[in-house]
Amino acid sequence: NNYGPYQHIEKFIPRQITNIIIGEKPKLYGSGENVRDWIHVDDHNSAVHAIIKNGKIGETYMIGANGEKNNKQVLEMILEKMGKPKTWYDRVNDRPGHDLRYAIDSTKLQKELGWQPKYTNFDQGIEATINWYQDNQTWWEPLKKEVEAKYKAQGQ
Repeated sequence: NNYGPYQHIEKFIPRQITNIIIGEKPKLYGSGENVRDWIHVDDHNSAVHAIIKNGKIGETYMIGANGEKNNKQVLEMILEKMGKPKTWYDRVNDRPGHDLRYAIDSTKLQKELGWQPKYTNFDQGIEATINWYQDNQTWWEPLKKEVEAKYKAQGQ
């Protein structure tokens, strides 16, 4: 899963950050044990560029950053960085059919095309992402009420 600046606030990381900014408890879906391979958007973009520039037509390249963390770990990291207790969140219904794990093996991309993620320190990437959402509230605030109303209607 991508994370970083300009990600729509309906997505997991921006939703949690923006909830905390406005004083609302963030929401953890289900048990929070769903694992994702988190990749900074700049790394994702550089991987796509490497594939376009150097990839072989007809080949498949998986884009990942070896950044596996479960949603609960990510939320607790965000809470800690934003000065809140790690337990300051509400549990909400999980999405129907929510996959337990997305894992990507990007070995082929790394070996054949020489691509490597630059944002390998997830802690720093999350901190930069938090700072971006704090500094760019005028970008996401107009959307927040509508997004949260949609989630509330779904019990999330």
